[in-house]
Amino acid sequence: MAQGKRISVDIDETALATIAQLGAAAKEARLAAGEGQAVAAARLGVHVQTIARIERGEPGVAVGHVLGMLALYGVSVKVGGG
Repeated sequence: MAQGKRISVDIDETALATIAQLGAAAKEARLAAGEGQAVAAARLGVHVQTIARIERGEPGVAVGHVLGMLALYGVSVKVGGG
């Protein structure tokens, strides 16, 4: 079972790794901008705990919050097709 809150299905390791990479990219971009988690939370309109969960790569965070944080710091995501 995947780690994180409100997840009731198994998530494969590839997807979990991708989620972790997104979280790491969000954290790196926030730090490069010189902002703390509280500032990021205020800018995104979420609780500081949500920022921490995004950065830890927890799979239970709403995808809109993750993508919102990435956009906030100018991180683009390329989705690969099959």
